[in-house]
Amino acid sequence: MSRLLDACETTVSPSYRLFGLVDTSVDTCTPDADRSHWLLPAPGMVYLQVPSEVINASVRLESWSTAPPVPSARWSGREEVAVKLPEGELGLATIDDGVEEIPLVLPSPGTYKMRWQWVFNPESGPFTFPLEGPRDPLETPTGHEAELNGKEQFCLVQMWRVTAGTETA
Repeated sequence: MSRLLDACETTVSPSYRLFGLVDTSVDTCTPDADRSHWLLPAPGMVYLQVPSEVINASVRLESWSTAPPVPSARWSGREEVAVKLPEGELGLATIDDGVEEIPLVLPSPGTYKMRWQWVFNPESGPFTFPLEGPRDPLETPTGHEAELNGKEQFCLVQMWRVTAGTETA
């Protein structure tokens, strides 16, 4: 049975259509990753690409004992990645503002599976697709008004430690 170990909430102002979760011990350069995905992972970090219309995003970060249940709410998008966190001390990073440490406590350094889910504020849209490809407006499901708290985007990041060989589980 999965247990929520710790959680924190914050707000971030993306810059250059990015914000990321980084281990504070690594260089926070933007990863040279496949930009056809929403998430840009690299050792010690994960960046999320966001539409240019997102000025402020509410972020909830959760540390779990094992893989948590998938929330039943509708989301604009969802992706999962595994990332090695060498120190396990985390910060939110933007290109303009650098790294702001966050109080989320992880059980230990190591490899973590991260499930990122996000939704856009239907009252602030339309939002354009930030990845390569069509520039169609993005889906903005309702039901997240409290989490959005007037911001353009809400992002829920759930993470749990995995052992070698289980990253794809």
